[in-house]
Amino acid sequence: MTTVGFIGLGSQGGPMARRIVEAGIDTVLWARRPQTLEPFADTAAKTAGSPAELGAAGDIVCLCVVGDDDVRSVATGPDGVLAGMREGTVLVVHSTVHPDTCAGLATEAAGRRVSVVDAPVSGGGRAAQAGALLVMVGGDDEPVTECLPVFGTYGDPVVHLGPLGSGQVTKLLNNLLFTANLATSADTLALGRSLGVDAERLAQVITAGSANSFALERVASAGGSLDRIAGHAGNVLLKDVGLIDGIVSGAHVHSAVVQATAHATLRLMGLER
Repeated sequence: MTTVGFIGLGSQGGPMARRIVEAGIDTVLWARRPQTLEPFADTAAKTAGSPAELGAAGDIVCLCVVGDDDVRSVATGPDGVLAGMREGTVLVVHSTVHPDTCAGLATEAAGRRVSVVDAPVSGGGRAAQAGALLVMVGGDDEPVTECLPVFGTYGDPVVHLGPLGSGQVTKLLNNLLFTANLATSADTLALGRSLGVDAERLAQVITAGSANSFALERVASAGGSLDRIAGHAGNVLLKDVGLIDGIVSGAHVHSAVVQATAHATLRLMGLER
């Protein structure tokens, strides 16, 4: 029977881990703060004393921490999960990070004959609770196939996009377009107001029409302002747009519209000068 180790029990990772436990899969958890483990006291989940101990217990180890530095912190070093992982096991990066971070982990993991899969997710805590996260997967076929039953406890759809790093690039492109759509949505509602159209009713019409988008729904629910989403997710979007900028630049390609519009959004949010 597969044992899953899970680190990163925040607003999204916590519901993901609970879905794994409730599916009857043996689960081992680790957290820096003991109070993070308290919601699992009524479950069958076990706890590990360190990331390395969790790595030794898991056939599949999932990381759902915030960023690149956090992933490296819990995965590498003498007490990181890789130090404890056995040959033939799989390390899964659910965090949204640079593909190079996943490639670096894979290089280190290869010496232990451990596979690395990147699988960033989208949808938030509510989608995780409902088992409806979008899971964007990159990695070799064999370890990805091994992970699918676990991903299926919290993800629908689960899409295998290609080799390691493909999931991260896809997630960053998704967030780039979402960021760009925020500005065009807010600007459209503002233009409607200036032309004498009630913004709330304009949003009602557009959300039922061909121009609808998730970004428009978020802007409309905030009264046409970007302030609320800037406070809630602005720093994440700033990070992700910066990451995709670096990838695009390194690949010597360019987007004439979506990158410029995303940066315009960040400036409107007061996050970029």
